Amino acid sequence: MTAPALAPTPDLPAHAVDAATAHLKDILAVAIEHGPRSVDGPRALVVYDTRTGLSRALVEAYRRNLPESDFLDFDGVDPAEVLARFRGLAPKDLVVLVQSTNFRLEAFRIRVELFKLGLKVIEHVHLSRMPGVQGEHYIEALAYDPAYFRGVGRALKGRIDAAPLARVCGGGEELTFASPFEPAKLNIGDYSEMHNVGGQFPIGEVFTEALDLEAVNGRAQIHVFGDTSYLSNRPETPVTIVVERGRVVGTENATPQFQQVLDIIRRDEGEVWVRELGFGMNRAFSRERRVDDIGTYERMCGIHLSLGAKHGVYPKPGFKRKDARYHIDVFVVTDAVYLGEEQVYADGNWIV
Repeated sequence: MTAPALAPTPDLPAHAVDAATAHLKDILAVAIEHGPRSVDGPRALVVYDTRTGLSRALVEAYRRNLPESDFLDFDGVDPAEVLARFRGLAPKDLVVLVQSTNFRLEAFRIRVELFKLGLKVIEHVHLSRMPGVQGEHYIEALAYDPAYFRGVGRALKGRIDAAPLARVCGGGEELTFASPFEPAKLNIGDYSEMHNVGGQFPIGEVFTEALDLEAVNGRAQIHVFGDTSYLSNRPETPVTIVVERGRVVGTENATPQFQQVLDIIRRDEGEVWVRELGFGMNRAFSRERRVDDIGTYERMCGIHLSLGAKHGVYPKPGFKRKDARYHIDVFVVTDAVYLGEEQVYADGNWIV
């Protein structure tokens, strides 16, 4: 199978592989509830590549945790064999995807189709975007503390679902959501009440959006945003966005790259909506400790928003799926978050 060309990357240090082994053990046992292989027990298939140091570290960690399981090198087999191996599994079996980029199997949307087969899924994606020490940050983010993720996550959901409004304060600016919220969704490693088990790792997020999108007003400083290459772009000075009736109507200190993002959204959607309000929970990532892959950094402990009309989780009148094209994550300088009158975030941590 032809793979995108990637520059060679060195192996991660042995202590990082040991840490990955410990963290994945907890994910497998506690979050995914995948037990040791028995004669009639669930099977596991790890599909991987070895193009990057981070992917090799994760594969070794899975080999240590799943010694009786099957491992398939994506770059060494035909696509038909990969699909056949997937379809040979039974419901409740586990598929692990370790991808330096993201595996392509024609029109087969891997995670979606695996869920349709009733399989559990752990997906690691775009690992090539996190070279060197970022790989160690990624591994640290895999640490699974169920008391923290489940306890704080459910507490946040309870407060979000009951809140009449919210305020996000940071850098001397304030963004107000003068509306109740959509029922919050959890990404906390607890799948007991969900149809599908697993997803993309690392985890750690609770997200929602205003029931009334036009009730969002104020200003917010953006310290990182997703650029046109899906990378974390950090301006030297945070960009201030001005929001009126749920739309970005102005900026201060906008870099050319940030302006390009806004221009593309306006070109294709007409205006720039603020939709998702994300409560990131992963304490391995902060404003100072970052990774370049924006989809991974999204779990950062703090607040992020999405710019653009696209948000498939929460259908809204007037937003047609075919016209809503963009969902760009932006990360807000956050000193305090209030749900109603209760402060739920201070000093870089959730206080619920």
